[in-house]
Amino acid sequence: MPSKRTARIGALTVATICSTVSAVVLTSPAEADSVRIHDIQGTTRTSPLAGQQVTGVEGIVTGVRTYGSRGFWIQDTRADADPATSEGVFVFTSSRPTVSVGDAVTVAGTVGEFVPGGTSSGNQSVTQITRPTITVVSTGNAVPAATVVDARSVPSRYAPAGDTAAGGSVNGLTLAPAKYALDFYESLEGMNVKVADTRVVGATDPFTELWVTVKPGENDNRRGGTVYGSYTSQNTGRIQIQSLGAVADFPKANVGDVLKGTTAGPLDYNQFGGYTLVANEIGTLEQGGLERETTRKQGRGELAVATYNVENLDPSDASFADHAAAIVHNLQSPDIVALEEIQDNNGATNDGTVAADQTVKKLVDAITAAGGPAYEWRSIDPVNLSDGGEPGGNIRQVFLFNPERVSFTDRAGGDATTAVGVTKAYGKARLTVSPGRIDPANTAWTNSRKPLVGEFSFRGKSVFVIANHFASKGGDQSLHSEFQPPKRSSETQRHLQATAVNTFVKEILAKEKNADVIALGDINDFEFSRTAELLEDDGALWSAFKSLPKSERYSYVFQGNAQVLDQILISPSIRRSCEFTYDSVHVNSEFNDQISDHDPQVLRFRP
Repeated sequence: MPSKRTARIGALTVATICSTVSAVVLTSPAEADSVRIHDIQGTTRTSPLAGQQVTGVEGIVTGVRTYGSRGFWIQDTRADADPATSEGVFVFTSSRPTVSVGDAVTVAGTVGEFVPGGTSSGNQSVTQITRPTITVVSTGNAVPAATVVDARSVPSRYAPAGDTAAGGSVNGLTLAPAKYALDFYESLEGMNVKVADTRVVGATDPFTELWVTVKPGENDNRRGGTVYGSYTSQNTGRIQIQSLGAVADFPKANVGDVLKGTTAGPLDYNQFGGYTLVANEIGTLEQGGLERETTRKQGRGELAVATYNVENLDPSDASFADHAAAIVHNLQSPDIVALEEIQDNNGATNDGTVAADQTVKKLVDAITAAGGPAYEWRSIDPVNLSDGGEPGGNIRQVFLFNPERVSFTDRAGGDATTAVGVTKAYGKARLTVSPGRIDPANTAWTNSRKPLVGEFSFRGKSVFVIANHFASKGGDQSLHSEFQPPKRSSETQRHLQATAVNTFVKEILAKEKNADVIALGDINDFEFSRTAELLEDDGALWSAFKSLPKSERYSYVFQGNAQVLDQILISPSIRRSCEFTYDSVHVNSEFNDQISDHDPQVLRFRP
């Protein structure tokens, strides 16, 4: 998956460009008499008055946004009796609003539907009034009481199935706020809402956002998070918190912390998480004391193999010492470390550079300085701009290995375009080139990282390790999409990639039935996904993540869901031995000061 920071910056750029074209405004010029806000909102996700001019819309200002999509929220004090109709709406001013919270106003303008991220994103739309004429009637009024969002009010079912006649869209369906969580939140769009004493399930990010849950018992794990364990377990209690106040006042929270007291403000919807409480009142942060994990040291006869996505590491980064400390102290200096997202020697500078020796040397030196082993390394430079990732960065996988514990079997000839093969000698499988790349010409790897495979020897026993970084989830529809269930278009390429890796593993096992084979890395998909099933096909591999209790299966936190993206899969000989241990070492994903958005994984076994 692209780093959340990179994806967010790109999406913000797109949102700025598309802010006009994404407003779904019909051209019918029909004038409407004075209407109430609930008439504008209607009983579905899109307004029955979209494209029409409205006048005399009354409300109390509940929040003012002076950045991004500038405007303010108003709420009607005369609610109707229909729970499906919201009493709040956003007034888009484009420039800095001149109203204040507590102002009673009347608004005239055009009703529209704005789709954050653009209509192609599949996101839901936000009903708003655009090109407004605003009249302040009075000031200093009490803000309408906030509607409580809690475990009792949010339904346990996430979303209705979309209308097949509308391509799976839920937009035209009548809201059922007592039945579905997404309908409940939509029925409150633009209204003043509040949560209380909520546990943080997604740490504060660089964009001053965090995630809380109003359902503390919903798929909770032992460290305070909420686990995403299946496609039908979306965790309905999650809600994003942003702030309408100063950035400096926003809490720096980790997973497991609690926002004590009331957090309140208008309920918005955005492309970076769906329904979002934009707070003008934030609870007090009560720290949960979460600590970074440390795995145990491997025994003398155990081989420790790890995978770690270091998030676009290049020589200009300031995180080398921190990554080194994580590898040496938290991971206990594994014998083999497969690194993902090592960039070339000048990072994102797009000048044709593909070598990454300076990047790797800087990390290896930092590891030694931190008290770790003098790791040696192997990798293959990609063809320029052919492996995806940040343009110019040329990310690739790299093997680090401790020569005092394990040796690398070098066989010349491996390069960016040569496919590694498998032969048999003295009854044992062996690679034709080492390191090598698996089937690099296969279209499965177009604009994506090619798997790096190496042959290692530990105490006289060969171990084959395949370092992977599958295609990202970019382009998938979100859990909160207009389309339910959402489409996961990106998995098509990952399925092809999983099949290619599985086929190669079977080639090794055909030459040596009991060969020790490990496929690991940033798989960019869940342990219950079809991608994982294809990797495991015919029992060639098995995701060792599934040896952990379900509550501990996560390596990444996205939009408040703790989930699996990084995996280590093992061949039958390793699994049958029952002497392996697996650890997802939580050092990043749950923390606001993370150096990567992925947690490393460690497998220990006796070859």
